[in-house]
Amino acid sequence: MRLPVLLAVLLGGCASLPAPPSGDYRYVVLGEQGAATVRVLTAAASCPLIEVDGRSVPMQLRAAPAVLPARPSVMPDSPPAAFPLRTCEAPLPLGARQASVGGQALPLPAAQPTRLVVLGDSGCRLSSKDAAWQACNDAQEFPFATVAASIARWKPDLIIHVGDYLYRESACPPGQAGCAGSPWGYGWDSWEADFFAPARPLLAAAPLVAARGNHELCTRGGQGYWRLLDPRPLLPGRDCVDPAQDQRGNHGAPYAVPLGGGAQLVVLDTAANVSKGYAEGDWRPAAIAEDIGTLEALSEQAEHTLAVLHHPPLSVGGETKHGKVSYFNGDRGMQQALARWSPALLPPRVQALLSGHTHMWQQASYATPHPSQFVVGFAGTQEDIVPLPDPLPPGLEPGAGARFAEFAAWVGGFGFMTMERRGPDRWDITVMDRHGQPVNHCQLSGRQSHCAHARGP
Repeated sequence: MRLPVLLAVLLGGCASLPAPPSGDYRYVVLGEQGAATVRVLTAAASCPLIEVDGRSVPMQLRAAPAVLPARPSVMPDSPPAAFPLRTCEAPLPLGARQASVGGQALPLPAAQPTRLVVLGDSGCRLSSKDAAWQACNDAQEFPFATVAASIARWKPDLIIHVGDYLYRESACPPGQAGCAGSPWGYGWDSWEADFFAPARPLLAAAPLVAARGNHELCTRGGQGYWRLLDPRPLLPGRDCVDPAQDQRGNHGAPYAVPLGGGAQLVVLDTAANVSKGYAEGDWRPAAIAEDIGTLEALSEQAEHTLAVLHHPPLSVGGETKHGKVSYFNGDRGMQQALARWSPALLPPRVQALLSGHTHMWQQASYATPHPSQFVVGFAGTQEDIVPLPDPLPPGLEPGAGARFAEFAAWVGGFGFMTMERRGPDRWDITVMDRHGQPVNHCQLSGRQSHCAHARGP
């Protein structure tokens, strides 16, 4: 069913668009080969003009206001997803010196960004599946707005979000004052509360590389991700509207973002990965393995590649279930998929992996020929893992033949990670708490990394 017909059906029945919020959201996303796209989310009846270096041109419509049908979801009783704002966009020419919309200046891409911020897993966790009810109304318990403001004060050249933006998937139950009145589901109200409203200062500070996490699957927040954040064209069939097209909608091809000086990011879409592993015949391991082949081809464009992917193939963690602590060795699904490409798992020019998914900060350097792994899933989402002892328990290794040379972790705090470039393949890395105060200092040189402290405070 085509979208206009679908809207007519929905709007003629019980579904309707809510009153749009006041104020626009304006931000810049980077995509293939670093191409910059300006996005504006607006309640106006048409897209605005963008002024670039003194010349005004109309922005184009990416997605009209719509109420999209409720999807079969991992969460029960998901309502239709209402998007009352229109999404507008315009390409930002390479080398633009000034750009603004409505008099508001936009952050411009740096020719060679040297100050990067990496964050992930930022939304407020409301889940009937896990009986997790984070206090979204409490800035201490859901501190993403504080984290975003601290990121803006640090004045980065580029911001990398490794995925999982939207966590308000279930209605806050009666008696839970901390989340009372919170929006929920996969529409704009949840997207605004979980990401766009708290991220305002972050979005104004620097362009955004927006990787995709499993919370942005088609059966979860995928419709919003494609409308709002993905840098590629919004096309029928990969917009997560038609369930019959989910295999296409759940997978986007890798793309490179040049950093200059022989370095680049390559962003992979691992939203569909199943961390516990795959049954025989599942399409996903082959698709991820194909992406690693694309990663290898893209890595030939630069001497040093930082791979951005939501699921960390080479990390460890712990969790408590029914009062019992257990530990897990790596991501079995990712390792299955990567092993289909090669026993080496990753191309040799991949220097480090920037990931989230596990709600903590983590660094690992290996005695085996693997890139360093950094996990940054600690920007705001309620943590559900236990502290990792120092030294690690015997036998706790990431798997797939990887052996730790050094390992560091911070569990129980919220914040972000900064990367400052000191040479072609050298980065100074700082773990920041929610207020922008340093928690740990690390260096990445080649594929090896080292941190001052094995555990955070």
